[in-house]
Amino acid sequence: MGVLLCEKFSAVQTLVDMTAATTTPTHDEQLHWLALKLVPGLGPRRCRQLADYYHTPQAIFRASPSELEAVGVSGSVARTIASGCTFEEAVDQHQRMIDYETALIPITDDRYPARLREIFDPPIVLFTRGRLELLQSLMLGIVGTRRPTPYGSAATERLAADLARAGLTIVSGMARGIDTAAHKAVRAIGGDTIAVFGCGVDNVYPTENRNLADDLAVNGLIVSEFPMMTPAYPQNFPVRNRIISGMSTGVLIVEGAQYSGSAITARMAMEQQREVFAVPGSIMSKMSWGPNLLIKEGAKLVQDWNDVIVELPPADRRALIAKAQSRQGLLPLDSASETTNDERPSTNELSVHAHNLLKLLRPDAPIHLDVLLESFDACSSSETIAALFELEMTGLARQLPGKNFVRVW
Repeated sequence: MGVLLCEKFSAVQTLVDMTAATTTPTHDEQLHWLALKLVPGLGPRRCRQLADYYHTPQAIFRASPSELEAVGVSGSVARTIASGCTFEEAVDQHQRMIDYETALIPITDDRYPARLREIFDPPIVLFTRGRLELLQSLMLGIVGTRRPTPYGSAATERLAADLARAGLTIVSGMARGIDTAAHKAVRAIGGDTIAVFGCGVDNVYPTENRNLADDLAVNGLIVSEFPMMTPAYPQNFPVRNRIISGMSTGVLIVEGAQYSGSAITARMAMEQQREVFAVPGSIMSKMSWGPNLLIKEGAKLVQDWNDVIVELPPADRRALIAKAQSRQGLLPLDSASETTNDERPSTNELSVHAHNLLKLLRPDAPIHLDVLLESFDACSSSETIAALFELEMTGLARQLPGKNFVRVW
């Protein structure tokens, strides 16, 4: 056991030393990395092993099949590598990357996320669109169900925005529901967010998030380990979840069933020795089963942004404080709560009807328009609808599908 641990440490140290001296890959190096990535049957663990042993992708392709087999590669995969048959597709991939302004970040690149490099099976390359500097920021994953309750959506929007204000880069998967809510909440306050795709970075899924993806390709970052033009196959999403947790200092779970994708991400985070956070929910809701069970098993219960911040290592907290103080218009962490409250709309200038209507609305339980109309006998239907419109325009209320209304938390 001691010998194996020494060998593993030696391999990691070799790659770290090599990475420190590595600059942006040249055109030739990118083609070799792409060709290696495209070899059928060659997974991330074996790719990592080859990178540790040969140091450069060019050296891997110069090796003979017998030499590759001696490192542990199967005979068929070794012959495929030695034949160089994937280079033609690599050229097509590279042109597609140019068309979509995509950068290739191999595992030996100094821009590759340090935390991600430490996991058991890191991607050998990352396809990226957007602000590459975010790969070096302090990240927190936020994931959850694709069918959130109004409570789950409200909790996600508030926590994601507050944590982004505190200086964290929010990482999620841009799936429907909680993921999308997290990305949009962060972008609404001008924060930093990264979307990890389960398909190629040139293939937006779900399609209704195309505008969000276009925004992230400029103001945020899109990341994927899957080659360009890869469709959104269902089996890709559990695989990409290890990247969300692997890049992050911790993962926050907001709603999800016991065996949901967010539960898979939480398990991966635990295996990667990341902090796991969970937002508690009603015991009557199936969507709260996953987070509540995680809390029972030891996950940190989160009620506000500070519950996450206090669990971070002291060095990370100091870095966040310095970042918050240096950013224009953002107060230090001790004043973040006041900043959040000050930015919310005031109720002092609301009409009487809107003020009374706001008291009836709740952030966690939508109320149908018909119920609201019946609750205000003293007001006409037009006055009640006008009051609802006033609350929506001031950002104090929101309309959900089916003419349901909730208060913005």
